Amino acid sequence: MTDSKAESPVQSPPAEQRHAAELTFLEAWDTGPRPPGWRLTPRAVVAFVMGSGAPLALPPGPGGERRSLTVSEKFVGDRALIERCVVTLAGDRGLMLVGEPGTAKSMLSELLAAAVSGSSGLTVQGSAGTVEDQLRYGWNYALLVARGPCEDALVPSPVLHAMRTGAVARIEEITRCLPEVQDALVSILSDRVLAVPELRGEASGGLEFARAGFNVIATANLRDRGVSEMSSALKRRFNFETVPPIADPARELALVRRQAEASLAEVGQPLGLDDAVMEALVTAFRDLRSGRTVEGWAVERPGTVMSTAEAVGVASALGLRAAFFRDDVDPLSLLPGYLLGVVQKDDPQDRARLLAYWDAAVKRRAEGPGRLWKQLHDLRHVLLG
Repeated sequence: MTDSKAESPVQSPPAEQRHAAELTFLEAWDTGPRPPGWRLTPRAVVAFVMGSGAPLALPPGPGGERRSLTVSEKFVGDRALIERCVVTLAGDRGLMLVGEPGTAKSMLSELLAAAVSGSSGLTVQGSAGTVEDQLRYGWNYALLVARGPCEDALVPSPVLHAMRTGAVARIEEITRCLPEVQDALVSILSDRVLAVPELRGEASGGLEFARAGFNVIATANLRDRGVSEMSSALKRRFNFETVPPIADPARELALVRRQAEASLAEVGQPLGLDDAVMEALVTAFRDLRSGRTVEGWAVERPGTVMSTAEAVGVASALGLRAAFFRDDVDPLSLLPGYLLGVVQKDDPQDRARLLAYWDAAVKRRAEGPGRLWKQLHDLRHVLLG
């Protein structure tokens, strides 16, 4: 009997596996000075995250052959933001990425960790259930009972493992952790040392010193700012960088299409959405996110965050629907229902806000040339439930 689990591909391999060829290439491409413990130079890290645009060439090999590679764009945003992030990681302060949900903060932290350390897996997911052990250390209780406190019984947290190996640790949604849990990071980030009082009699003296290359990237949603406010002492240990939504409509449209195509490729199907449907989808998300259309008309913003990540989810869902239900249903006819599913999550009034958007912006566009917005406006009844 065949083990189907062994044959099935991993759904979401880490960045260092997905982009292994690019990381290896960039390591050879820029041989300039690296901060201690870094896999790539700062310039190569920025190229990895932002893409190279044009092909990059390696020096000629022993036989005179030349090898080149175009590094793919992975993050759509301001290059100066990425350069500041890289400079922060090369220094003695942690990096805090803040912004609205769905602005690719987690993806950016993963890419930076993969480029700097070659590993993005040393991650703590913050929540109300996160305990201090997940930021410091725990114990193998069977060994602890049998042998007492000793090095072998210590279970390092991802942060401690990063300190020992000179790597980047990632802490997602740090403001969802309780304040006393967050403050476990204060001494780690300020002194770059973690005290283990139970091991004072060991050779280490109960002190774990961070190796060169160690740093921390944390993320926080602006909408969660009041969940567990960070202490002033912890804030001072981080440089804060705000990751904004994508400003350029064309770049957001290209990103949504690229990500949706990648999602469909995982199930071996093409993305069967034409440009008009994709443009209508991204336009609606941008209008509702900003509270103003490209024409300058004001619209009421829903309470739900209309992020690029949500737009990718809707585009992927429409593509999957078209791929697996071959019933010739026009994907555009399904768009209002999927938009309602995104909008109506928290506030019951958000359905009314989406209807108001239909009665204002969509209606005004329907009065112009072209059939797309007329078709969408005729689908208003879908939003009534």
